[in-house]
Amino acid sequence: MAELEPQGDPRSEAVTAAPGAVVEPVEEATMSVVDHLAELRQRLVISALALLVASVFGFIVAPQVLTVLVAPLGYPLQIISVGGGFFVQFKLAVLIGLAIALPIILFQLWRFVAPGLTSHERGVARPWLPLGALFFGLGIVVAYLVLPYALGFLGSFAVPGVTENHWTLEAYFDFVLLMFVAFGVVMEFPIVLVLLVKLHLVSLQRLRSGRRYAILIIVIFAVVITPGGDPISPTVMSIVMYALYEVTIQLLSRTERSASTAAASSSG
Repeated sequence: MAELEPQGDPRSEAVTAAPGAVVEPVEEATMSVVDHLAELRQRLVISALALLVASVFGFIVAPQVLTVLVAPLGYPLQIISVGGGFFVQFKLAVLIGLAIALPIILFQLWRFVAPGLTSHERGVARPWLPLGALFFGLGIVVAYLVLPYALGFLGSFAVPGVTENHWTLEAYFDFVLLMFVAFGVVMEFPIVLVLLVKLHLVSLQRLRSGRRYAILIIVIFAVVITPGGDPISPTVMSIVMYALYEVTIQLLSRTERSASTAAASSSG
């Protein structure tokens, strides 16, 4: 019986091609559903551990952060439930931990999502991930600066001799948290616009011609998303959003002109 010759690895045959031939790179094997779930579990575990460690640190510094948050109010807050103080500090610790661990969480999310994107999509999205966290932090700073004016307006409705402002810690914390999140999300507005233009989902000309509709949508969005019902918060948010809208258009226009100039120079 003739002996069967061992079959060579097809990939090694592709590598040992004839001299001068173009060797095509071997494509990475497609991950199965089980592999995707294992990858997702690994990313979630790393993110959860980072959040846990950062939240422990957040619980330690929560009293100092709470002091800073209550400073615009000017007087102590009441705690009317037995566990109110603990639960507020616990939620604050988790939020501080999320802010600290956010770069790690975003990196793990990127490592999981990036293989499914095209090279163009990866190139467009990569630089905006760290900027997203930075812009969200800037939104919180703007919200903290607006907070005293919003509190002053809302507190002015107390009737002297009839009603007094004695806000609770839980209600105040929820109000401040919602306000911070609202302004943080608004500061992501230019990133969303840039990604829409870079991915060719919206044209720059459409942004220029749609200013009137943009103003209307921005005002409605600001009124709906800001808590409390005071006119100061939505007014400031509307101004910030429209300023970001115009700045984004100018930056995209400058980038487009630079690209056109570079293309004309290379062709000439």
